[in-house]
Amino acid sequence: MSHELGTLEDLPADYVAALRARNLVPLWPSLRGVLPPKVPTRHTQPTHWAYADIKPLLLKAGELTPIEKAERRVLVLANPGHTLEKMQASSAMYLGMQLLLPGEWAPSHRHTPNAVRMVVEGEGAWTTVEGEKCPMSRGDLILTPTGLWHEHGHDGTEPVVWLDVLDLPLAYYLEVSYHLNGSRQETKVGQGDRAYARSGVVPTQVFGRSGRRYPMLRYPWANAKAALQSMADDQPDLDCVQVTYVNPETGEDAENILGFYALMLRPGQTLTLSARSPAAVYHVIEGTARVATESQGFDLVPADTCCIPGYTQTTLKNGSASEPAFLFIADESPLHRKLGVYEVREDAQPAMPTQL
Repeated sequence: MSHELGTLEDLPADYVAALRARNLVPLWPSLRGVLPPKVPTRHTQPTHWAYADIKPLLLKAGELTPIEKAERRVLVLANPGHTLEKMQASSAMYLGMQLLLPGEWAPSHRHTPNAVRMVVEGEGAWTTVEGEKCPMSRGDLILTPTGLWHEHGHDGTEPVVWLDVLDLPLAYYLEVSYHLNGSRQETKVGQGDRAYARSGVVPTQVFGRSGRRYPMLRYPWANAKAALQSMADDQPDLDCVQVTYVNPETGEDAENILGFYALMLRPGQTLTLSARSPAAVYHVIEGTARVATESQGFDLVPADTCCIPGYTQTTLKNGSASEPAFLFIADESPLHRKLGVYEVREDAQPAMPTQL
């Protein structure tokens, strides 16, 4: 229908008051707000967080607040489109830069939101997840999925910083977000990333019998980077040199709500990504990159992070003509696929979601 819908002001004041007294709301004055034509309403704004701005403030937090008073010493990367108070990067993603100083221990706890840690800088820290001790080096991705006990410790000599990515906004919206505190974990022998260190082969005994929903908790950056470089060398005409972090037993996404990827931009490369329904976060591990939409662009150096809303065509450009750039990407694709709303728009014409 193309005609204008009635407004709340069209209705008699006593009628509106009678509705509200009975917890009733007329739909038609607000219908276009919740079901707009062609493109969804998006509160997520293109936003850039420069690590050069974050790091001194994070280190200052280390001086001002001991770990015992903070439990997790984090500065939240909040998207102004959602208001800073909501502490959201997008509708389903939370981002935070976390600091752990030498000798500190962030107590064991578990919570309903899924989380991952992308290590930004520093050596000597570790995360223990359900007894598996995961060393933390720059570029490593470490999972702390829903319901699993985890803690962080630091045996090194310099500050360690990592980027937290959680589906906290979704869990909070669904009213299922909570945590439980625990005691220091006993470390078990073995690390999942050693058992799954080669692509295409997995331990035979795990099929149907491992009993672990998340058999691999640490994804070393050295392995992901080597995979990207091998792809680039083997397929010189391949435009998008990207790998997906997956469960090595099932091939499914590493976690069930958010998707995680590593992308390599060849020297001087410009890559245009079609508009897709999920919002995406870009974080530079190595090199420099420009992340741009039709209306805005951000120049990212190592450890910088930005968020781009869904339904937005995005261009990625390597800032160097001689060196590759490596980016970590997080997005909401697994959630959108589960809901049946995942969509790619190759052109300006709107299309209904693709059912996957």
